[in-house]
Amino acid sequence: MQPKDQTKNRGYEGFTNTACPFLPCHQGVRREFNCLFCYCPLIAYLCPGPYKVFTDRNGLRRKDCTDCTLPHDGYHASWGFIQTWLERPLPWDGRPADPRRANAARRGRRPPPDRN
Repeated sequence: MQPKDQTKNRGYEGFTNTACPFLPCHQGVRREFNCLFCYCPLIAYLCPGPYKVFTDRNGLRRKDCTDCTLPHDGYHASWGFIQTWLERPLPWDGRPADPRRANAARRGRRPPPDRN
């Protein structure tokens, strides 16, 4: 078996489960649908995705990532997106989605002020 950085076989980057009864679970995916990240590994981390915030029955703020296609839109693009954001994951602070703030924080810069 070759290391990932030396193989030409990129099958580890994704797959589409055509037998899944929930497919397509996210609308708007333009390339092959990547089911590898069925449950996004960024759910507990700051990310630029278009998530909504809700409060669960226990009073905890949670992300609703139903509108996000970033980890599903194409095998290579979605693999790269997740790997980039997991290089230096930042815990999600419970605030609403703001791609500018997320990108600035990931780069170690001062985030822009909140939009109110």
